[in-house]
Amino acid sequence: MSNPLGKRLLPNQRARQDQTDAYGQLVATGLGQAVAKRLGLPRPVALRRFAVTELLCDEPVLVASIGPDGEASADGGHLPAVLDRLQHLEIEVEAPDEDTTRTRAAGDVEAPRLGGIVLDLSTVRTPEALAGFRALAAPAVKRLQPNARVVLIGTDPDELTDPREVASQQAISGIVRSLGKELRAGATTNAVYAGEAVAASVANTVEFFLSGRSAYVAGQILRINAAEPRPQDRGRPLTGKVAVVTGAARGIGAAIVEVLARDGATVVGVDVPAAGESLAHVVNNVQGTALALDITDPTAGQQILDHCRARHGGLDIVIHNAGITRDKLLVNMTEDRWNQVLDVNLGAVLAINETLLAPSDRGGLADGARIICLSSQNGIAGARGQTNYAASKAGVIGLVAATAPLVADRGITINAVAPGFIETEMTARMPLAPREIGRRLNSLQQGGLPVDVAETIAFLAQPGSQAINGQVLRICGQSLIGA
Repeated sequence: MSNPLGKRLLPNQRARQDQTDAYGQLVATGLGQAVAKRLGLPRPVALRRFAVTELLCDEPVLVASIGPDGEASADGGHLPAVLDRLQHLEIEVEAPDEDTTRTRAAGDVEAPRLGGIVLDLSTVRTPEALAGFRALAAPAVKRLQPNARVVLIGTDPDELTDPREVASQQAISGIVRSLGKELRAGATTNAVYAGEAVAASVANTVEFFLSGRSAYVAGQILRINAAEPRPQDRGRPLTGKVAVVTGAARGIGAAIVEVLARDGATVVGVDVPAAGESLAHVVNNVQGTALALDITDPTAGQQILDHCRARHGGLDIVIHNAGITRDKLLVNMTEDRWNQVLDVNLGAVLAINETLLAPSDRGGLADGARIICLSSQNGIAGARGQTNYAASKAGVIGLVAATAPLVADRGITINAVAPGFIETEMTARMPLAPREIGRRLNSLQQGGLPVDVAETIAFLAQPGSQAINGQVLRICGQSLIGA
């Protein structure tokens, strides 16, 4: 079987680090690493990020389930679909072996490194059975290579009623968040609450968490429902889709344009007329089209729709990325500063969605379409001097939750991503001390890159992500703020 993702890349090609992070580059050297270790300073490593030609993992992945009795096995739960996906991707799988695990834990045999661990805990129904997780995971975690992934599969506690069962599954969230803060060298832990989800949806989500697409996603839990995933091309999952990205002229927006186009989408970039030159450059690079537009214009939604219909025949994906900040303490906040932020970051999103989802025009947004909104870590945790911004981004989370059930009957999904500290032109202008603090206050001890946000958005836009609806996924390296 040929690898659908192509040949293996060299480690230095797979691992990428922000070139503006001087401290991160320093501790990547032998001397810098030794000094940082001696002084107990953060030691961030270059993160393994997605490349079309890379393998999902270049070391074996331990795959196992923990049953209701706490015993480990090589199948059960959602594992058949996961194992099938890993086999298709030519990933070596290691099954649980009690004798081998015990021997390796005792140090009698040199154990090979692991690129990942996938443990299905979805049938655990008692706290006592969780001991099986500890017995299997503790020695396995010692074998993780840098940038490894740990993925847990559970059952959504909201789907259970018995207190012992709910408690046992809710415990997984504590495991994920704590283990994520223990791992080092770019490794992450995330979880999938699957419930009655279709097996293919579980496998698709596990693949995302194992891949370089999730480089800056850590300590997070995705809930997936029972919706049937839609077919997609393995190599270019967005082939044939038309996507609109607002705020596309620079930064995160430009990265979203590039990644969506790489995955096969035809992209329409939207930004204010003043950014026209930058916008044209971004979209021309991917053979897309540009639409100069103020998204707070009451006709913005209709203008977007008319452009997509006239130039590309329809609209399948909407990325609400445009946003502004006008920071001031509340006591000094002017009416203009407050209104501008709420109008752009929240009001425009609501108005455009109302146009695209109008019942009177079902052709506005295609059935099976994707809407992805940019929220923020500060919309969850708040931030000094950002009551307006935090209000707008918390509002985005609310509109996603309220809209999701209204569009599900058409196969449309709406989700949000909440970035943490992302290296952009804006963060580069921050004073040194706040910038360094922002970079280090997360489990990965570094800032994320715009491409990290773009990769997560591209995953949520896939037809195979049909079962993810009404969710907010943080892209923050497991930030300690609002965790």
